[in-house]
Amino acid sequence: MIIDNSFKIYKNVPYKNLYIYYIEGRLKPDGAVFDKDFIGNWEEDEFTFLFFSEPAHEKVEKILRGQPGLRLLDKFFMSYDEWQGGELVPFKIGRFFITPPWFKSNASMKKFDILLDPGVVFGNGAHTTTHACIRALELISSKNKIETVLDLGTGTGLLALAAAKLGCKKIIAVDFNFLAAKTAENNIRLNRLEDSIFAVQGQAEDFIDCKADLLIANIHYDVMKDLIISNGFLEKKYFVLSGLLRTQARNVEHVLSQLPVKIIKKWEQDGIWHTFAGKSI
Repeated sequence: MIIDNSFKIYKNVPYKNLYIYYIEGRLKPDGAVFDKDFIGNWEEDEFTFLFFSEPAHEKVEKILRGQPGLRLLDKFFMSYDEWQGGELVPFKIGRFFITPPWFKSNASMKKFDILLDPGVVFGNGAHTTTHACIRALELISSKNKIETVLDLGTGTGLLALAAAKLGCKKIIAVDFNFLAAKTAENNIRLNRLEDSIFAVQGQAEDFIDCKADLLIANIHYDVMKDLIISNGFLEKKYFVLSGLLRTQARNVEHVLSQLPVKIIKKWEQDGIWHTFAGKSI
């Protein structure tokens, strides 16, 4: 991607090298881990990934001795760019200009500028489903007044931030992963949108009944298939559903065809990923 001359890189990019420890089991809170070189703890099913900016084998061994139920499966070293799949630079999606906070602009932030620090959480804005979701948000908000939004599977909070920039007043951004919810919270503060967006850790199923004009769910199919048959889904005026592979998208579209909803537009990326924008009827 090309960066124009109005940007320069900060010298103190917060993430350069990542030391990742892959552990079987869930880590209990341990204050000894959370020092300046500890980046975060990602839990997935019954596994834990610990991220550090410096080698931390002795610290991890100490944790394992204190929690006998844990087992170190592997450890990895890679650059931050390798983890993210490439260098993070400012880029555009629709009207939005998305910038890592370690880039400094010579110009003041504009209405559709977003600062995004993904940390080690997936959701830096590069994925095709994110692009489609933002296009869907632009489409729905251009023709309808959207005051309230429920963003399930918020990740870094990018779609919630985009919704706020499009004029949505109250947004609940939910993610089951604690590190994702904290990352979203950090990005909300970076963009000074605390009055509009509330980030929370929790299960999507527990929030689907929250009242909102618009539901955004860029989320695993195993979760989505239950969301779309819930009463809470039908109470939303509009929806954006994404993160769906071809067969999953066919299944979702079939279910939607049996419900009092209408698909406004569909996006297909690379013949693989699918996104739906729709409304209740």
